[in-house]
Amino acid sequence: MRLFAFLLAACLALPAQAEGFITRLLNKPVPGGVAVVQLGSGGEAPTARFQGKPVLVIKEENRDWIAIVGIPLGTGAGQQRIEVGDGRTLSFEVGSRSYREQHIKLANTRQVNPLPEDLKRIDRELAEQTRAYRSFSAGTPSNLLFDKPVNGPLSSPFGLRRFFNGEERNPHSGLDFAVGAGTPIKAPAAGKVILIGDYFFNGKTVFVDHGQGLISMFCHLSKVDVKLGQALPRGGVLGRVGATGRATGPHMHWNVSLNDVRVDPAIFIGAYKP
Repeated sequence: MRLFAFLLAACLALPAQAEGFITRLLNKPVPGGVAVVQLGSGGEAPTARFQGKPVLVIKEENRDWIAIVGIPLGTGAGQQRIEVGDGRTLSFEVGSRSYREQHIKLANTRQVNPLPEDLKRIDRELAEQTRAYRSFSAGTPSNLLFDKPVNGPLSSPFGLRRFFNGEERNPHSGLDFAVGAGTPIKAPAAGKVILIGDYFFNGKTVFVDHGQGLISMFCHLSKVDVKLGQALPRGGVLGRVGATGRATGPHMHWNVSLNDVRVDPAIFIGAYKP
């Protein structure tokens, strides 16, 4: 009888429903992180928006629908809200996270203080890349626990406050991997190539749409091995590591974007560190 009472009490102390794998993996609600918001069960997929932009919605483990929301790096600690298509407003709490500084010396001073003609090019390229980040296609990503695009150590984490030749510029919006020139870069999940370019800052660049606003961007490539509109399988080679654009040496820079927000890619490969 005592054993039964103990087991009953233990069961009652458990949450009504344990978190699923994707929630445990991705729910890192900090600036530059990801919030997973429970949307409830139901037959049809609900829609949701955050700060006016559609967000990724999937059904977790054939159970409940969840919204996977990218949180801008400049977001302060406190409550944020998403709007669900059925009229509900759901809130989630954003914590705090600090990011360290990185100081980089560049011999090419135009990469720090561009000339007027450079600025025109930069503005044009920024608009092109912004359109790619705002893509929102139908379909569920093939996997949300991503594969690493390359095998190698991380050299620069996400969110670093960057200083080029002593002057502060935009924070680091992705992960850098220290690997040699020519190393094959593989798609971390299946997707479609939606943009290829050779940009002032990013050098040779490939954007891959994984579905519902989940976008990967790879830059500083030495070689691009795909074509615009090409469907890429998980693990498909999209290019080779290089040092094009604003780079001090060969490395692989990888961005992950959700609802047009750059978030920490380490979350998606199980390497997140608070």
